[in-house]
Amino acid sequence: MSLVSDNAATHRSPPPTLAHVLDALYQVCIWAAGIAIALMSLVVPVGVFMRYVLGVGARWPEPIAILLMVVFSFLGAAAAYRAGAHIAVDLFTQRLAARWRPMLARLVDTLMLLVCGFVLWFGARLSLQTMGQSISELPWLAVGVTYAPIPIGAAFTLAFVIERMVWGPQLHRAVVRIGDAEKAA
Repeated sequence: MSLVSDNAATHRSPPPTLAHVLDALYQVCIWAAGIAIALMSLVVPVGVFMRYVLGVGARWPEPIAILLMVVFSFLGAAAAYRAGAHIAVDLFTQRLAARWRPMLARLVDTLMLLVCGFVLWFGARLSLQTMGQSISELPWLAVGVTYAPIPIGAAFTLAFVIERMVWGPQLHRAVVRIGDAEKAA
């Protein structure tokens, strides 16, 4: 059982323009995470092939794979939050009386708001403070760029948390339910 009821009769959506913006952010997260994981699954075997077959240890595959994993993790987490596909342990909430669940849901949303704000603030500071440094394996790439997906993902998640707090879960939206449409077809 979810913390927030997902009753079909209570589905509310943000105003149309804002809904389109949030849907676009969601799609950016999905595409960026998908492309990152696809590229990572190509870069890692290339590094292994170069090292063990060609006998040439390239220095670039590992930092590129790590950067792609950071993109996948933070942007994918934002999309998973909006889609309700994140890992949730609800053993405690299932045992609560129904009258306490909405209050606990608000507490969870508030804590998510605080965590996203913390990660956004300190992630942005870290990224900006390290823009003048470069990675030894990739001298053309600033360290701050590798940290940039952290505050970006936090900002997207923050937008989705606010959306959830104001309009409720958006699981009913077509862009979020794309997997369900494919199953029904």
